[in-house]
Amino acid sequence: MEKKHEPLAWLNLMVSEPYYLFHFLAFFSYLVVRTSATSVLSPHITDHLLYREIQAILAFSVLTVIKIVKEESWEAFIADTLLFAKVFLIGITLIIDYCLALWYILVFLVIFISTQQPAYQGLGTSNKLTPLQLEALLTEGNTSRFWLVEFRALWSSTCIRTSRFFPELSITYSNKNLYFGIVDLGLFPNAAEKFGISLGGSMGELPTYILFENAVEVARFPEVEIEAKASHPPITKRLLCRHFDLDRHLLEYVNSPRL
Repeated sequence: MEKKHEPLAWLNLMVSEPYYLFHFLAFFSYLVVRTSATSVLSPHITDHLLYREIQAILAFSVLTVIKIVKEESWEAFIADTLLFAKVFLIGITLIIDYCLALWYILVFLVIFISTQQPAYQGLGTSNKLTPLQLEALLTEGNTSRFWLVEFRALWSSTCIRTSRFFPELSITYSNKNLYFGIVDLGLFPNAAEKFGISLGGSMGELPTYILFENAVEVARFPEVEIEAKASHPPITKRLLCRHFDLDRHLLEYVNSPRL
């Protein structure tokens, strides 16, 4: 049933989210401009424009196929394909009129400033926590409890692109010994210093993932040494699973004696 309703959910998201709605209207407006321009442009320019449009569609299709294979999340795929579409659209409008191309550049700039791509809304089995709630959970009496916590801020494009990974990992790996939590540092920026996370610079430390055992940090990504280099490997579900040894934690829970 969920799969059957998925197209309807995407349609509702496109209409309700300004980021998607404004992009749709901007791209749809080209059809209106293109129809009007046909009666004004000379046959030579019209033929050249059609040839470039076919080239742009083919190139866009190839890039889209590559991205849908390589990207792990729909958020990253949509961000990349919209970027490609904007570049191709501006390139095509340069053939029609330079002022039209400048108008589209201005429109996309306004969309970039006034709207933001929405993050994945699902939580999986992870819990949204305040810093105080996290501290309370870490210091509870159950000393065998592990907490893997994602520190994010939704003004960071990287956090939006990877927002699907953590909930999906939580569905697979959460158990009575390993819990998943999310702390939004956009809402609680003062908590960043307490957990050794910098909100300055280019946002290279967001998102940050920290594994706690007995209220003590035992692993984090990006690591401090990597943060100092201002670069780290792209975040993927496989990388997080390997870095925090989630398979081992799951096997230990499955094989542990339980009442």
